[in-house]
Amino acid sequence: MGMKMRSCCAVVMCLTFLVGCLGGETLQLNDDVLGLIVLKSGLEDPSKSLDSWNEDDESPCAWKFIKCNPGNSRVSEVSLDGLGLSGKIGRGLEKLQSLKVLSLSNNNLTGSINPELALTPNLERLNLSLNSLSGNIPSSLSNVSSLQFLDLSQNSLSGPLPDNMFQTCFSLRYLSLAGNRLEGPIPSTLPRCTTLNHLNLSSNHFSGNPNFSGGIWSLTRLRTLDLSNNVLTGSVPVGMAVMHNLKELILHGNQFSGDLPADVGFCPHLSRLDFSNNLLSGTVPESLQRLNALKFLSLGSNFLTGDFPQWIGQMSSLEYLDFSNNGLTGSLPTSMGDLKSLKFLSLSSNKLSGAIPSSIAEISSLSVVRLRGNTFNGSIPEGLFDVKLDEVDLSRNELTGSIPPASSKLSETLQMLDLSGNKITGDIPAEMGLFSKLRYLNLSWNNLESRMPPELGFFQNLTVLDLRSSGLIGSIPGDICDSGSLAILQLDGNSLTGPIPEEIGNCSSLYLLNADHKFYGRSLSHNNLSGPIPESMSLLSKLKILKLEANQLSGEIPQELGRLGNLLIVNISYNRLVGRLPAGGIFQTLDASAIEGNLGICSQLLKGPCKLNVPKPLVLNPYAYGNQMGGQNRGNERSRSSTNFRHHRFLSVSAIVAISAAAVIAVGVVVISLLNASARRRIAFVDNALESMCSSSTRSANMAAGKLILFDSKSSPDWPSASFDSVLNKAAEIGEGVFGTVYKASLGGQGTTVAIKKLITANTLQYQEEFDRELIVSDYAVEGSLQAKLHEPSPSSPPLTWPNRFKIVLGTAKGLAHLHHSCRPPIIHYNIKPSNILLDENLNPKISDFGLTRLLTKLDKHVVSNRFQSAPGYVAPELACQSLRVNEKCDVYGFGVLILELVTGRRPVEYGEDNVVILSDHVRVLLEQGNVLDCVDLSMGKYPEEEVLPVLKLALVCTSQIPSSRPSMAEVVQILQVIKTPIPNRMEAF
Repeated sequence: MGMKMRSCCAVVMCLTFLVGCLGGETLQLNDDVLGLIVLKSGLEDPSKSLDSWNEDDESPCAWKFIKCNPGNSRVSEVSLDGLGLSGKIGRGLEKLQSLKVLSLSNNNLTGSINPELALTPNLERLNLSLNSLSGNIPSSLSNVSSLQFLDLSQNSLSGPLPDNMFQTCFSLRYLSLAGNRLEGPIPSTLPRCTTLNHLNLSSNHFSGNPNFSGGIWSLTRLRTLDLSNNVLTGSVPVGMAVMHNLKELILHGNQFSGDLPADVGFCPHLSRLDFSNNLLSGTVPESLQRLNALKFLSLGSNFLTGDFPQWIGQMSSLEYLDFSNNGLTGSLPTSMGDLKSLKFLSLSSNKLSGAIPSSIAEISSLSVVRLRGNTFNGSIPEGLFDVKLDEVDLSRNELTGSIPPASSKLSETLQMLDLSGNKITGDIPAEMGLFSKLRYLNLSWNNLESRMPPELGFFQNLTVLDLRSSGLIGSIPGDICDSGSLAILQLDGNSLTGPIPEEIGNCSSLYLLNADHKFYGRSLSHNNLSGPIPESMSLLSKLKILKLEANQLSGEIPQELGRLGNLLIVNISYNRLVGRLPAGGIFQTLDASAIEGNLGICSQLLKGPCKLNVPKPLVLNPYAYGNQMGGQNRGNERSRSSTNFRHHRFLSVSAIVAISAAAVIAVGVVVISLLNASARRRIAFVDNALESMCSSSTRSANMAAGKLILFDSKSSPDWPSASFDSVLNKAAEIGEGVFGTVYKASLGGQGTTVAIKKLITANTLQYQEEFDRELIVSDYAVEGSLQAKLHEPSPSSPPLTWPNRFKIVLGTAKGLAHLHHSCRPPIIHYNIKPSNILLDENLNPKISDFGLTRLLTKLDKHVVSNRFQSAPGYVAPELACQSLRVNEKCDVYGFGVLILELVTGRRPVEYGEDNVVILSDHVRVLLEQGNVLDCVDLSMGKYPEEEVLPVLKLALVCTSQIPSSRPSMAEVVQILQVIKTPIPNRMEAF
């Protein structure tokens, strides 16, 4: 609202005061009008839902979304749910002294919760869920003793809860604070809420032991208890037998340890039980079989052991069963078929063995079957393919036999089928092409020894087709992409022959072609594809990964492939290809490993011959320059014999070459002379000296770096009469590094702030006698170094979010890739650490302190010793040797440590009283234990696990102790770009 509304509100307040002196009833009505108009004035109402609220009305009882008490005509309910309102909740609500229900959920409200809300003494229901409210939950809410329903879920509320939060919660029946950023312990006053029947504190950062036995188990009226997705620890002790009313117990995503409570089966009304994603151990309690009403049971991702419960068939009400990612042994009982209501079954990643019981096929309601990563043997039960299943994952077992024929029921419903990593033989059933809803098909790593049936082209919705190393023979069907939906095609490691079909250009949605999506690990196996690479591949505009290595492909690479601007990874090595690489796209930045082993690809990276398929010799037409010849000469030329004409043409080419060579030599002489003259005049400064180290004229757009400036003893043009000693004084000092001290200064007359590093003079400069001052000038980084931003933030500085951290990782990787791959010889930094990563105002990274070794005649002892002392944890292990084998892989190691530091928020080496924690070792151990996400820095808030997990894995590969096992920085950039644009559907299967 504008000034007019503020004036109206002021007038209403004055009128209310005057009327209040005359009588009571009118005062009360005006109070309600006033309070609601003040509330409206702080809100933006794009849909004009509150237009009926008029300050001229005597009563608001006829207004939309308002209810009044018929006894006293006071406002008793305000319900503004889902109206798209934004703005802040003002103080007007405290005027509504008879208000019992306030519901503002599912809007875009911001700001903090006003403590004055507690001034409405009769409030019974408060619902502010699904907004963007922030700040702490006010402790004054604990004074509202009449409150029965409190829902503040799905906001951005933070901080710990006051311990007296539930001091007077005797009336509270429903409490949900889920989906916020609350932290600290659960208040000890919670057991005072004796009438509570719904408690949801999930998806926060609550920590510590929630005190089950002495606290939560005393809330005997609870029907729902959800503490999931926090950082709660300790055990879940027995004592649940008193929870007779409990229907839902959800504790997944914490760090609870110890055994499952043995008396969990004594809660007779339980319908949902979820202990998944914790650290629980021991066996599955036998008391579970008593839960006849249980529909949802999830104990996945723990450390449970012992035999699979043979009594599971007695839990006849189960609809969802998940025991995945544990250590259960034994076989599945035939009584599995008694679970007639079961829809979801996941027993993946255990140690189960034996045959898959055929009785599973008797569960007609079954929709999802996941038995991946066990040691099941025998054949696939034929009846299983007669059920209306949506998803079947039997991968990574020891199944034999053939793929059963599928019924029409399965073809109508199946969306995902994964039989990879078994010992299945026989043909691919032709009827698979009739699966109208199938999106994901993975038959890789089997022994099919089958041809690809042409019916595979009938798929209407297939997105992923993975047939790697499955014994396929024959050719690739030309109609494999007729559906137009295929995004990932993996056929590597077979015995396929013949050409790549020209129809491959019809795969308009193709995203990845013939690649192992795990960027490190085993190498790709061979096929025997022959013929040229089809030019039609240039139509695959979405293609990001193209791997065709180890085949018999021949001819030149189509230049049109350079148009594929989305390509991130290409490997065409070990074929029979010749000729030039495409001029555009990624092809000009490929390293030798991606193109080696061919007949004659033209590249400076290869030592072999360059072969071009040129059908005719190059002929220069002498008449093309007729305007430069006299008419008599042209006439004489036409009258010569054909023999003399050919001879003249040869002489013309030779003459052109000779003239060109002479011109080059002449230009070189002139340049050298100018350089010598320039040296005699003692150049004041050399602009862009660092860029001159790079032979390539192409620069990375994301490569941000300063300039190297060598000043003489005279004044610089940028400081016409400045004295460097006065500019670079103690007050201007902002940091100190191995190579010297850094100062902040302004360029005179330009208003530009720069950072200047004065180098140490311990015999470091190669031509020190030519310069009296040794300085490096770069752009001043407004946000300072990553070291300060990450480990020494100011109180007002917000924490680095995951998008910003990923931006820093990717930007730094691109910068290092530029130094390593775009410069000849490569520039090696060998001191990558957060203090050398500077951040501009948009948190774009700038790499500092690089290229200095190009100015050094040798690594002097002072610099070397300081280098190791100033960068503990970042230095590659091979640099500890006396030989100091400096190469690009040293930077890769330091970059890997930098990633770990950014993701975890911890330093690379931490010293305790009794031990030393090496960050890379710590993360590697957590990864092996399956708990690597426990090390993620919680200060960055919500983060996508599908990005963070592969980034952590990449960091561990970069910090490999063996230099040759580390990827190049070009490969690192490609991997990061793929991680940022995740491949759709179930890529976890790769």
